[in-house]
Amino acid sequence: MQHEKLDQEDKCTNEKDMVSAGDDRLRWDKELDFILSCIGFAVGFGNIWRFPYLCYKNGGGAFFIPYIIFMVFGGIPLFLLEVTIGQFMSYGGIRVWQICPIFKGIGYATTVIVFWLNQYYIVIIAWALFYFFNSFSSELPWSHCQNPWNTPNCTEFKDYTEDFNTTINITDEYLSTSSVSEFWEREVLQISSGLSEMGGLRWPLVGTLLLAWILTYFCIWKGVRSSGKVVYFTATFPYVVLTILLVRSLLLKGATEGLVYYIKPNITRLGDAQVWVDAGTQVFFSYAIGLGSLTALGSYNKFNNNCYRDTLIVACVNSFTSFYGGLLIFSVLGYMSVEQGVPIEDVATKGPGLIFIAYPKAVSMMPLSPLWSCLFFFMILLVGMDSQFVTVEGFVTAISDFFPRFLNRGYNRELFVLFICTISFLCGLFMVTRGGMYVFQIYDYFSASGMVLLCMAFFECVAIGWVYGGERLYNDLERMIGYRPLVIFKWCWKIITPAISLTIWIFSVVTWTPLVYEDYVYPPWGVALGLLIATSSMICIPAWVVFSVATTQGSFRERLKKLSTPNLRQYHDHLPISQNEHSIELQGKKK
Repeated sequence: MQHEKLDQEDKCTNEKDMVSAGDDRLRWDKELDFILSCIGFAVGFGNIWRFPYLCYKNGGGAFFIPYIIFMVFGGIPLFLLEVTIGQFMSYGGIRVWQICPIFKGIGYATTVIVFWLNQYYIVIIAWALFYFFNSFSSELPWSHCQNPWNTPNCTEFKDYTEDFNTTINITDEYLSTSSVSEFWEREVLQISSGLSEMGGLRWPLVGTLLLAWILTYFCIWKGVRSSGKVVYFTATFPYVVLTILLVRSLLLKGATEGLVYYIKPNITRLGDAQVWVDAGTQVFFSYAIGLGSLTALGSYNKFNNNCYRDTLIVACVNSFTSFYGGLLIFSVLGYMSVEQGVPIEDVATKGPGLIFIAYPKAVSMMPLSPLWSCLFFFMILLVGMDSQFVTVEGFVTAISDFFPRFLNRGYNRELFVLFICTISFLCGLFMVTRGGMYVFQIYDYFSASGMVLLCMAFFECVAIGWVYGGERLYNDLERMIGYRPLVIFKWCWKIITPAISLTIWIFSVVTWTPLVYEDYVYPPWGVALGLLIATSSMICIPAWVVFSVATTQGSFRERLKKLSTPNLRQYHDHLPISQNEHSIELQGKKK
């Protein structure tokens, strides 16, 4: 009987390719759908603006040494862990933790993180859309000072390109008085004086934010059947645009100097502990660890999909993109340095300033500047969109796993996704007010910070490596893919990766500094709000441990035993299970 069910499900290629008896879970049409979705999700703004800056700041080419170490022993093992348990259990971020019931709080924690992340990440896309639409003009509006929002102190720096001696005497405040900076602060943001002065809504940004959410909705409203097709464009075309822009940038005067600053190794910087912390944090951030979305993506795989191979492919593409994007950014910064006659460190910034101030300033100096501006912000839009809709899909999956039959009936899923997108859009309106940038910085600094993600990574390793068992998951992975992966992954899950996560987390806590935005120091209540957002996710883990132990019957020892025993039969009741190992035994499924 068991063999007949397996044979029947192997032949099931229609939209209702089932996980278990009576389950309606959809599957990826092709394995490439899953790979491209993972690439689109993992490759985001951090690859474009954060990695190049950290590489420049922390020793250039020498930064690759700690980065690769943490990638091999931290990022890839955790990426594989999250995808594997999702594929193994065929559930998203919350219910997947029935594999280790006492740590189900990890699922709730990652869902809370994604709830906050969905609200603020898309605001960057709204800004990019605003710049994209403003690029369709004969002259870029931020390239000159003849606009209503410009002040008498506005400076067009391209006027100084013929006289380097003049530009060298310009004060360090050139960013705050440049036409590009005034466009960003006085037109795009119309920024207020502080968090206590929120001001009114910026209606153009409300419009672009709404458009971003509409695009997100129609990317995921049909589940992986729609998002799995969208990523064929959103995950690949950015590389076409990136290559076009890179070729153009390499032909600019000063591009070589910028590349030297980017990759020139400074081995002495490796003696600074902060360099290693930056590398580790970047790996965890770039690989999107601890959000539950990778688990959701993996849950739509067929049981014997080679997720091990897919993980290695995505890891290589993700890290390559970080380096490749840095070539573009620093060739442009080198050009700006030469044109303005200022040191490159004065134009190398991180965060939104790199995308919305430094690069717009560079393209305004180029011939055919509207064309290059359109291409750049279109690339930014695509890079952000696929990360956004996969993150929303992860949140939807985590919630809908509790009501699979109801949400797969009629138009219920479409309506549920619409509800999630609408609520997130309304919450995000706070970040498109005149004081919205201050709110955005709170979200960015606290909700999905390295400190929070490292916490998730550590407890995931503890739950799988020590409670469920690293050896057991290693064997389960072998059963799914048909051969034994490198044994180092088993030891990473148990010892190496949690040690790395805990060490970096402790260092991050010890060296934590209060949040500031440029010269604005946040009031205590603003910092308290940020800490509340950060703890709202992390508190879920210990809270669930206490709750589950308190509500489980039996002696304390019996409770711990029950809560540390994986509950697998209800998820794969069509497959024979060894009661001793609590693992799925595939009969004739090895490749």
